[in-house]
Amino acid sequence: MAKTYGVGIMGVGNISAAYLRLAPLFKGLEVRAVADKMPEAAQKRAEEFGVAAQTPDELLKNSEIDVVVNLTIPSTHYKVSYDIISAGKHAYSEKPFVLSVEEGLSLKKAADQRNLKVGSAPDTFLGGAHQQAREIIDSGKLGKIMSGTTHVMSRGMEHWHPNPDFFFQPGGGPILDLGPYYITDLVHLLGPVKRLSSFTNMARTEREVTAEGPYKGTVIKVGTPTTIHGVLEFHNDAIVTIGASWDVAAHGHHNIELYGTDGSIFVPDPNYFGGELETAALDGSRSRVAPWEHPFGKPNQNLDDTIPRANYRCAGLADMMLSHETGETPRCGLDVALHVVEVLTGLLKAGESGKVLTLQTTCERPRALGIEAAQALLKD
Repeated sequence: MAKTYGVGIMGVGNISAAYLRLAPLFKGLEVRAVADKMPEAAQKRAEEFGVAAQTPDELLKNSEIDVVVNLTIPSTHYKVSYDIISAGKHAYSEKPFVLSVEEGLSLKKAADQRNLKVGSAPDTFLGGAHQQAREIIDSGKLGKIMSGTTHVMSRGMEHWHPNPDFFFQPGGGPILDLGPYYITDLVHLLGPVKRLSSFTNMARTEREVTAEGPYKGTVIKVGTPTTIHGVLEFHNDAIVTIGASWDVAAHGHHNIELYGTDGSIFVPDPNYFGGELETAALDGSRSRVAPWEHPFGKPNQNLDDTIPRANYRCAGLADMMLSHETGETPRCGLDVALHVVEVLTGLLKAGESGKVLTLQTTCERPRALGIEAAQALLKD
């Protein structure tokens, strides 16, 4: 990257630490300031990582900031991103990008008028395991992918998150909180979705917070479906079922399974950059795929336990800023993020209406990120 871009972070919740910790791995990114509506929280995070603490307004006016990472809660993503663009800065948002197609198109118009880039997480599909799955699918070894399943199910967020209320309100729920990882990976592997339908419900209208912290023992009112079962029809003719739920104590489903005319592939959790890949031949015999030497598949940190995992958040941000120089379409760009949002919100709408919905958005399948291209994003 020819230039070093000043990065500002808006919102200093849990995920901000990952961005601050991992941004220094990438060429052309330098986090210079953080901001939050709670000044004391911004100050604490700033001191932890040796950057400036500012108010949101100060961050938007800071001439040393070229791009702002929007880490606010989902319900404010649109407004904050619009403010970032209006301030003349590139915008990169955490997922979900926005909560409606109309919001996304509004951001696109504002950014195009100012020649600014807009992108959004998740970028986990750029990880080594998911790019290797892409290489296997594109090689034709599995024939044509015609169907598949994907499942993201657990007993809910209130058991581990210290302040989980927003997860259970409109803009949250398993389909908008965790669904972006799964749908984005499917779009990366198969291309855009054409039609969808779903059924939704909720097991409980109230949830008790059992995680340690100031809200332990409080009761949350549930305002969004917590179980969603849908069917996606892709433009390439593949049909994939999706199950997303926070009402499941345990299950035996794999994260993503894709079935081709000549074999199957079992893709690891798209919430992470790495993981084990397996394929199966037509006779049903399964074999583990030896991991390739992709830089975004190499374990680089311990998370909640002693298992080393690959974590390269900011890869999508780095790729977006490089695309600003090269003119290429960013892999985590607005069109992909907006299409994923329509899929996610469409699943909720279909659950309410009982109809099959044809999507109005589409996108190019994100470009593959091979070993050399990924290495080029990292500092030497």
